Amino acid sequence: MDRPFAQTTYLLVDGENIDATLGSNIFGGRRPSPQERPRWERVRDFASETWDRPVKALFFLNASSGQLPLPFIQALLALDYQPIPLSGGVGEKVVDIGIQRTLDALVDRPGDVLLASHDGDFFDQIERLLDGNRRVGLLGFREFVNSRFAELTAQGLEIYDLEDDVRCFNARLPRVRIINIDRFDPLPYL
Repeated sequence: MDRPFAQTTYLLVDGENIDATLGSNIFGGRRPSPQERPRWERVRDFASETWDRPVKALFFLNASSGQLPLPFIQALLALDYQPIPLSGGVGEKVVDIGIQRTLDALVDRPGDVLLASHDGDFFDQIERLLDGNRRVGLLGFREFVNSRFAELTAQGLEIYDLEDDVRCFNARLPRVRIINIDRFDPLPYL
């Protein structure tokens, strides 16, 4: 697809959603070891290399507690991410609201869009971005991506697995998932 106006890939990371999926769904409530945490520079590099565009990487965080995780913010800045710490009232999904507003703003702006999240709250915004003038993708763990996103693959949505496609972990994660027989390698299970 020729996209003469899509000169940037906007990478939006739902830090809250990815972290929650790792902690509760993959590790059963235990904290991931350092080897089991995403290497965010690999996610940014994947975005750049896969679509051959410069990347503007935005990392959305919930800062409603009034505290900034300064070591993590400094690490994100060093990795060329723009941290976006948001705050709001009790129970307000500030990260979702911030990402929805950003996706809405991108509808009228040229550029490809990659969203790292499993959250179906972004379905309407992602669908609007599938206008044929840009590439739109979703990064996550396939087994946890909201099933409604599968409907959008016929309109061009590309779905990438953080572990299998992006390879952003230093250790194999203890995931239970459906494996296509063409990709099945029994050695890791022996």
